[in-house]
Amino acid sequence: MRPLLYLDVDGPLNPYAARPERRPEGYTTHRLRPEGWPARYGDTPTRRIKPLRVWLDPGHGGRLRELAGLYELVWATTWGAEANTFIAPVLGLPELPVVEWSGADGGRADGTFWKTGPLVAHARGRPFAWVDDELRAADQDFVAARHDAPALPHRVDARLGLREPDFAAPAAFAGDVGR
Repeated sequence: MRPLLYLDVDGPLNPYAARPERRPEGYTTHRLRPEGWPARYGDTPTRRIKPLRVWLDPGHGGRLRELAGLYELVWATTWGAEANTFIAPVLGLPELPVVEWSGADGGRADGTFWKTGPLVAHARGRPFAWVDDELRAADQDFVAARHDAPALPHRVDARLGLREPDFAAPAAFAGDVGR
């Protein structure tokens, strides 16, 4: 059984923290209106919320498809199943499984990111890599203490999105797990 590769959207695939006037090289601009976006920000018949600006690099799709030969790719994003509707087609990815969140949001008292515990539970002892912009040392420690299989929580800079080292690290990890 291949290890899991958990993919976050905002930060790794959509470098939302980049300067608004300077789209990163290779990225294209998309105006997307996921179902939860308007409701979350007060869209009403008299007050229309603009679609969300999302920057995506179509070249990332090929790199992720290469990693799919080593991993089972899984969306681990607040986009939920809408990542299959809006993000996957731009990147040329097939429909991927989705981690379903239980409504948790924000940080935890122990300093871990709210996704960390649910992802360890979702992995059910399988090796995994996880690319996300919200990872901290507390998350590394939590995974090491509570997950018996090899794991690679890998932080991506939300100003830059996925770059070569962010693809190389999971590829090397999968090679190490396979030995």
